[in-house]
Amino acid sequence: MKRSWAEPYKMKMVELLKTTTRAHRLKAIQKAGYNTFLLPSEDVYIDLLTDSGTNAMSDRQWSAFMTGDEAYAGSKSYYKMEETIQECYGYKYVIPTHQGRGAENILSQVMIKKGQIVPGNMYFTTTRVHQELAGGKFADIIIDEAHDSTSLHPFKGNVDIGKLDALVKKHGADKIAYVSLASGVNMAGGQPFSMENLKALRTFTKKHKIKIIHDMTRVGENAFFIQEREPGYKNKSIRQIVLEICNLTDGATMSAKKDALVNIGGFMATNDPKVYEEATNLVVVYEGLHTYGGLAGRDMEAIAVGIRESLDDNHQRARIGQVHYLGNKLIEMGIPIVLPIGGHGVFLDAKAFLPHLDQEQFPAQALAAEIYVDSGVRSMERGIVSAGRKPNGENYHPQLELVRLTIPRRVYTQAHMDVVAESVEAVFEKREKIRGLKMVYEPKYLRFFQARFEKV
Repeated sequence: MKRSWAEPYKMKMVELLKTTTRAHRLKAIQKAGYNTFLLPSEDVYIDLLTDSGTNAMSDRQWSAFMTGDEAYAGSKSYYKMEETIQECYGYKYVIPTHQGRGAENILSQVMIKKGQIVPGNMYFTTTRVHQELAGGKFADIIIDEAHDSTSLHPFKGNVDIGKLDALVKKHGADKIAYVSLASGVNMAGGQPFSMENLKALRTFTKKHKIKIIHDMTRVGENAFFIQEREPGYKNKSIRQIVLEICNLTDGATMSAKKDALVNIGGFMATNDPKVYEEATNLVVVYEGLHTYGGLAGRDMEAIAVGIRESLDDNHQRARIGQVHYLGNKLIEMGIPIVLPIGGHGVFLDAKAFLPHLDQEQFPAQALAAEIYVDSGVRSMERGIVSAGRKPNGENYHPQLELVRLTIPRRVYTQAHMDVVAESVEAVFEKREKIRGLKMVYEPKYLRFFQARFEKV
């Protein structure tokens, strides 16, 4: 008999939620320009906009918060965080930053020369912007299955070594800044890479003297899928698998606001002393002294505890189990989603959901707005709006046009997931009536955060 599972924690404090009327939500989304990022959080019932900084910290993290050393220089909280990262992730040198994009900025300035190519297993919005601002050009080398929402490939985050080899043959290895490798690939639906693929990538990059820089924001989730799906890893712990992943790369950026279970913070890590020296110089310019990098001592204390909690097998099993609970309910309802279900959220396939809308009418943006109006559930667009524009001004047209239902860690119950599923189903039943949008305001960078729309 299959036994039920439960979250490996109990609640000690709750935050009351506000419910609103449909009329109130309709007015709110119109005022926000049909952009869920521009909604006031108090008008949101269940917030699945992002898992970044929206997690619930544990009693141990809150306790550590009170021990933070707020010294401007040489904070003992920094050294505790550094020691934890070195022990759990294996990188030698650690540079704290206020969040992941601070690390991306510094890394890009240190490691990218103008005109170099940065191959990666699918772009991420902030990562690509920093790479481009540093003079680099992103090249997608993810396997083709990652762009197919219906493919059941178990490791859709894998690098296509053949695509990387073609880039090296065409441009030369010296034109490759580094390989940007994301774990739990966000834009593909939270999809993992395999250890087998990473080992093949490491062999290739060693041969050509190319570094691998790891976007390790969701490395624990990626490790869970390796443990679950890859031969030879069933009896290894999440912590062991994570360390093996990190040991096959040369450096990393991390938004600790995801896997590490905190509300703010991040870091850059490297094994190269020269890269570290340059990064410590730049962190002083952009973030703060190299022993705090824009963080309070209490933040670094909470990160140190959160990293260890994130590597617990029971935590990852429950965290991803909740995501799969929602995903499986939607599958049973006939809702088109990205398959297999990923690690940090369920991604609705807006093209299949709203086939009557052209991609230039921003179907994922329109769908996210409709779900909010129906129930107060806030989600976000991951499609043509997030992809941005080419250098010639034309929109990128990604094959995946998605709405992300991102689940914060240790925040919501299964009952909340039931409410979300029922809302998506209600919108699906009236999908033919949903109209597209036109963009009426577009900022220069990362337009999905602040763009505004009107109904067509």
